[in-house]
Amino acid sequence: MAHLFPSQLAERKRIDDAELAELSKFADYGCILEIHSLTMLPDGRSFVDAVGVSRFRVLRRGQRDGYQTADIEYLEDIKVEGPELEQLQVLHDDVYQRALGWYEGMSGDVRERNHAQYGALPDKEENIQTWSDGPAWCWWLLSVLQLDPAYQTTVLSLPSLKDRLGHLRQALQYFSQS
Repeated sequence: MAHLFPSQLAERKRIDDAELAELSKFADYGCILEIHSLTMLPDGRSFVDAVGVSRFRVLRRGQRDGYQTADIEYLEDIKVEGPELEQLQVLHDDVYQRALGWYEGMSGDVRERNHAQYGALPDKEENIQTWSDGPAWCWWLLSVLQLDPAYQTTVLSLPSLKDRLGHLRQALQYFSQS
């Protein structure tokens, strides 16, 4: 019996290492989704139409009954006031105008496909700090631009609307040049 014990420990460690590697594949930040519709496909897959409603950061990962679990912390944007808010509003308006120009500059077919998948570019909100996650059009743009998922996660994780707008402006500049 004593000869089996070390091999059992080694097997358990191998399984634990495999589970840990599987858990580490998930991003440290994410978004809670609101499901609008679910369509089952003939091959067993599903088509899910969903909209993100709030961002979160993963504090701890786990597994329960074969499913991945996590303890999370919801993220909210840092609010600004006074001159800083005025500068943020100018940046916001500039990036929105660039996004609108980029969107309207798409060929008709591409714009129609984007519209079918993502809807139209949302209108600018009157108060850019109304929602804890910032203006809806920023998240729409982040999806439509089809950026690298790791980069999208970085932008998603930022608690500063100013920083997110800076990233979106850079992305729009890049896509406008190509």
